[in-house]
Amino acid sequence: MGCCSSAAHSSRREWKPLEDRRCTDIPWLLLFILFCVGMGFICGFSIATGAAARLISGYDSYGNICGQKNVKVDGIVNSGLDLTQKKYVFFLDPCNVDLVHRKIKSIALCVAACPRKELKTLADVQKFAETNGSNLCSYELLSSKYTTDSQASKLCPKLPVPESAPIPFFHRCAPVNISCYAKFAEALITFVSDSSVLHRLISGVMTSKEIIMGLCLLSLVLSMILMVIIRYISRVLVWILTILVVLGSLGGTGVLWWLYAKQTKFINETLTADQLQVAKDNLQALLVYAISATVFTVILFLIMLIMRKRVALTIALFHVAGKVFIHLPLLVFQPFWTFFALILFWSYWIMVLFFLGTTGSPVLNEQGFVEFQVLGPLRYMWWYHVVGLIWISEFILACQQMTVAGAVVTYYFTREKRNLPFTPILASVNRLVCYHLGTVAKGSFIITLVKIPRMILMYIHSQLKGKENACARCMLKACICCLWCLEKCLTYLNQNAYTATAINSTNFCTSAKDAFVILVENALRVAAINTVGDFMLFLGKVLIVCSTGLAGVMLLNYQRDYTVWVLPLIIICLFAFLVAHCFLSIYEMVVDVLFLCFAIDTKYNDGSPGREFYMDKILMEFVENSRKSMKEAGRGGGAEGRELKPMASGASSS
Repeated sequence: MGCCSSAAHSSRREWKPLEDRRCTDIPWLLLFILFCVGMGFICGFSIATGAAARLISGYDSYGNICGQKNVKVDGIVNSGLDLTQKKYVFFLDPCNVDLVHRKIKSIALCVAACPRKELKTLADVQKFAETNGSNLCSYELLSSKYTTDSQASKLCPKLPVPESAPIPFFHRCAPVNISCYAKFAEALITFVSDSSVLHRLISGVMTSKEIIMGLCLLSLVLSMILMVIIRYISRVLVWILTILVVLGSLGGTGVLWWLYAKQTKFINETLTADQLQVAKDNLQALLVYAISATVFTVILFLIMLIMRKRVALTIALFHVAGKVFIHLPLLVFQPFWTFFALILFWSYWIMVLFFLGTTGSPVLNEQGFVEFQVLGPLRYMWWYHVVGLIWISEFILACQQMTVAGAVVTYYFTREKRNLPFTPILASVNRLVCYHLGTVAKGSFIITLVKIPRMILMYIHSQLKGKENACARCMLKACICCLWCLEKCLTYLNQNAYTATAINSTNFCTSAKDAFVILVENALRVAAINTVGDFMLFLGKVLIVCSTGLAGVMLLNYQRDYTVWVLPLIIICLFAFLVAHCFLSIYEMVVDVLFLCFAIDTKYNDGSPGREFYMDKILMEFVENSRKSMKEAGRGGGAEGRELKPMASGASSS
């Protein structure tokens, strides 16, 4: 009924924070449970059809599972073999990748042992078979005929046979030499036309792996330090971030131009051909970095110039958010639990995905080898499994949002902070599990409905790249962009709906409508406070990325191995941004929840007896300053006063 009630009725309904709890959106919880049961059925079906054994133990090109006695399949030669002593899968040409069909385009055999050293000739292959009892050629060819049979070149592995080692738990012989993996990367990265460039990029990553790991750890430490700063010195945080970002942007830009000039002189020295090519690549990369940093610095200064008058608003909101983290320290660890839950689910999802890749009945392909395919309606399980990935992932993220919202709402609407529950986070989790899982399921399903069409359009765009005309390409990109914008708007509205549910225990539609009404009534405040707060948190992310990236540039510059910096530096900066985003997104979420609570508080309370504010003292001071600014701006006819207008007048009309 919540979706059908009028907005006028919602505005007349009095908010009673934390006074009543009831279950919300129960039908959607039942639907989500049924969907999860379907996901479990897919997993059970894939295991029951033998996919688990084929995935873990491996199977050859004739459908035999390695390490066990197999049953003969009619019409398939070499099937039904007793391979009890042959526990490892060996590919005759392990580096021949068929990217279109996502498989290794090679004959697979079950062998007793993987070749632990390189075999250069068929005589070496024969000696290995006689010594280790592991035949690396096709089953019908005896080891004594490896060097004499005319078909040996087709039935035996491609020479030289690389040194291999079994993959733990999965019994596949994998080449030890990294050059083979470089060929895998070349097949996957189709946009690189010059394979030598890719080889240098991969070489740069492998040579700099210690630096990459160290700087990724540095980004984690910097994010934790920034969270501590936010917690204890929120009043000066805005100014600290502003100064540091200004200095970081100027310093980073200056260092990049200095390195570019230094690299230019370095090229003029006597270098070998390989060293000269790498140096030119580094010079070009430095030029791009320096120009990009200069443009970014100019844009950043312009934005900060526009936002300078609204810094006071951000300080007030950040101060209260800092107090929230002092009273609720477990909020800092919320990204870890969410990330851990996502990793567990994604691991399960990938495992079932592999099961689905090896499930079904054996059929012969065009080359006369066995493939396992699911026939009939069950072949659409892939689509169900993909939808499950999106919906359940969004459900986990929504649970985090509801948990944070519930804890912050409990803090805000508890007048005496010493009366807070011992663990507001656990109390919020308890309310979520007992009352509001249906609301979270419904909100995450709405996001899923937007994500799926966007992903389909992105897939179509990637498949038609270079084939469609300009009009179709423009239409596809426009649709993808519109769906992305819709997804972001719905995500923001969902988060505020979860806050409304945490306050009043209403269903999703009612909560979304109530939150939307509040946000529309305070549209200017949303732009002036919420956006500025998000911008300052974005500056924090920029600070972490710039600091980590600058450290990476300095370390890579003094590394004596001639490697290309592009890919290592991109990996470092992306990881730094991901870590910073995970931590600061919690702070951003707290700011958003506080803003909605503040808006509701000022709408339904005016500070008079019986209608006292719930807000913190600094926010009360902000309201008083807003009233003064409103009066001054009212005399001057400016828009600033209207933007800062307090909402106490709305309480009298409700």
